[in-house]
Formats: sequence, structure tokens, C-alpha cells
Amino acid sequence: MNVFSPYLLATAALALGLAGCSSPSTSSSETAAGGAAPPVLVPGPWRGVLATQGQEIPFLFEVKTEAGKPVVYLLNPGLSGEERLRCDDIKSAGDSTTIRLHAFDAALVVRADGADKLKGIWVKYDSKTPYRVPLTATAGAQELFPATKSAEKMGDFGGTWRATFRDDKGASYPATGVFAQAGSRLTGTFLTTTGDYRYLSGQVSGQKMSLSTFDGSHAFLFKAQNGPPEPIDITKEYAPNTLFGDFYSGIAGHETWTAVPDPKAKLPDADTLVYLKKGESRLNFKFPNVVEGSSVSPTDPKYRGKVVVLQILGSWCPNCMDETNFLAPWYQQNKARGVEVIGLGYERSGDYAVSAPKLRNMRERFKIGYDVAFAGVSNKDSVARSLPQLAKFLAFPTTIFLDKKGNVRKIHTGFSGPGTGKYYQEELAGFNREVDKLLKE
Repeated sequence: MNVFSPYLLATAALALGLAGCSSPSTSSSETAAGGAAPPVLVPGPWRGVLATQGQEIPFLFEVKTEAGKPVVYLLNPGLSGEERLRCDDIKSAGDSTTIRLHAFDAALVVRADGADKLKGIWVKYDSKTPYRVPLTATAGAQELFPATKSAEKMGDFGGTWRATFRDDKGASYPATGVFAQAGSRLTGTFLTTTGDYRYLSGQVSGQKMSLSTFDGSHAFLFKAQNGPPEPIDITKEYAPNTLFGDFYSGIAGHETWTAVPDPKAKLPDADTLVYLKKGESRLNFKFPNVVEGSSVSPTDPKYRGKVVVLQILGSWCPNCMDETNFLAPWYQQNKARGVEVIGLGYERSGDYAVSAPKLRNMRERFKIGYDVAFAGVSNKDSVARSLPQLAKFLAFPTTIFLDKKGNVRKIHTGFSGPGTGKYYQEELAGFNREVDKLLKE
């Protein structure tokens, strides 16, 4: 996913009366001894709602008791099944409970609000200024979007769509929408040149559709209708079967989008977007390992004569999480063939003492067996400085393939994750083809 999307920051805290939202290290709810099972988290299904930008972003989660302790699973249905993100770092103090969200530097801080209800905030600690979004939740099995009646004939939003997104400054980028509709239920995602918007699910009502997702790091809401919104601009011509929509992300991100049916919709080749500067053939770097504290370089003896895959990632990046979910077990199954993987982590802070623990947490959560190094700050300028042989850099993750001589043979931008259905299978097939080809040389 493009890390440079507009995420504006909140300037004032929400007066919700909840303790411990200033930082991960100062939260009183995280300093409570023992972390006993909080009574506010009733086992079973829940529906949460994030209130932001005048919109409601719904999400589903489940509370379970495992080994005598509460565990929360964020649930995201999609094209290829349901994602279940396990959140097991849960502590309480007083009347508030802090649920750390998977591998991300974010949390839900909640308290009971009557029977089987919660009230609180979603807080993102990894922003320059941690921002907070109001949250409510209700226990019980519920639809993601409540069913609504419409006098209009139900629209058909399934299939492949050629889309264009525009930010509030007029800049645009292409996308491919892929949706599956069963009655009023809709699942799907958008693929872009820098990654996908992961598992999206929602509802169709008449000629309108709504989709949302919440993975702990990002909260997305996509809304659209078939046909131009009111008032209609009479100076424009509108193609039939055109979707007109809005995309809301987090506390302040907003873009508009349009889409038309196109079964042949295709994005630019992800293997051609990033390339080396003229005259360059290798990458030269030495970054500190986040585990041992030693340095990591492609010229180290352990990598000589082997095919090496470089994974440019960040612990804050959901698309990187998808790629790591694939790469970690893949490495264990294939390392004996003469292939190695190096993770180059770019984090929100340039301080090793702050960022290395986040990468170590990611390494432990995904059981990563390959080296992960701290490479710099998560922006394109930092990547350009740390890897000066690259002519440009667009997105996290980016995957770089080195042959047995250390030469760069392929640079692949983005990663189409499991939420994209068939595109995910094509992604894995392309990865394996490239490795197999380099191993045979």
C-alpha cells in the first residue's frame, strides 16, 4: 500500500475520560499487574463502530477466552475467506481495558457502557502525533452494515472495475476493483500500483454500495452509487454503469473515486515501476540487525553464492504483513535450496532504540527465520538515501531479487495479498517462478 497517502493528524485529544492513551509506555492500563481477564469483554461476537469524518466505519470482532485469558480477533471477510487477526496483549486498570492490535503500534482503549456495550477510542501511537478516533461496540451476532430497504432495484456491483481515485488536491491514481456479490452482501478489494486495500466487505442497497475494513492499523470506508450524485453537473456527460464514490481513511484521509465495468482492467506492470540508476547493477548497504545487533549486508559470507530476496517492509504496513505471512513459512521450506531473505525495515522513528523493538515484535509474531535489519525512516527520501542505487522508490513493500552473483535481477513493487483472490495466487506464482529461474542459473 502506498505509504504516502494523506493521513492528517488530530491536534486535540478526545475527552472520553479513558486512562492511558498517551503512549505505549505510559498507559496506566498497560501497567496494571497481572492483566486479569477484564469483565467488560464478554466472550462472543461483537460489532464495533469508529466515528470519523462524519462517517461510521463498522468492523466485526470476536472475544474468546484462551488459557484463562481474553483474546480478541479482528474479523475481515473477503474474496478468499475471512481474515482473523489475533490480539492477545490485553490489560486492564480501573474501568478501562487496553487491547493492543496485532503487530501494529495501535490499540483499542475501552470501558463498559451499560450491559454488553463498550465505549472508547482507537488510538494510533505510531503517528507523529498519536491520534484518537471515538469507538462504540455492541455484543452479539450482527451484520457489518445494518440492512436497509430501498425502493430501487438492487444493483449489480460484482465483477472487475477500472477505477480512478483522486485526492482532495486533484492528484489521481489508477486502481482495479474486484468484487463478488451474493444477494445484498458484497466482498472485494481494490488493487493499485502500490498494493491492495486488503479485505473489504459490506452491503448493497439499491444502487448504492458500502465496504469497510479495520485491521488495527487502518480503518477504511468505501461508499459509492451507480450514477452521478446530486446535483448533476449538466455540463458533463456520464457513461452508463459508472460508480461515483468516496474513500475515507482514518481520521482525515479522503479521496473520491469513479469506476466503470472492465473485465480486462489491468494495472501497470509491477516489475517495471522501480529500477536501478544507469550503470548500477548491485545494492550496497550495511544495516544493523534488529536481533543480534550485528550488521546485515548482501556481501556477508552467509549470502555469497545464493539467491537473495530483499523485502523492503515496515511493521506498520498491512501489505507488508500479508507478504510476511507468505515469506516467513516459504523461507523455512526453501532455505535449503540455496536461497536467503533479508528484511529491510523502515519505521516511523529513525531511532534504533525505538524502532528495533517494533521490528523484533513483528519478527516474533510472524515467526520470521531470516535476518531483519533496521534501515531507516518510512518515507521515500529515507529509502533513496539508504539505497542510493535505486532510481526511484514508490511503496512498501517492495521486493528485490538478487542472483547468485549479487546482481539485481528484478524489482517488484507492492504485494497483492490474500484479500485479492486470484491476484494473490498470481503473485505467489510469479515470485516462485523468479526464484526458481535464478536458482537454476
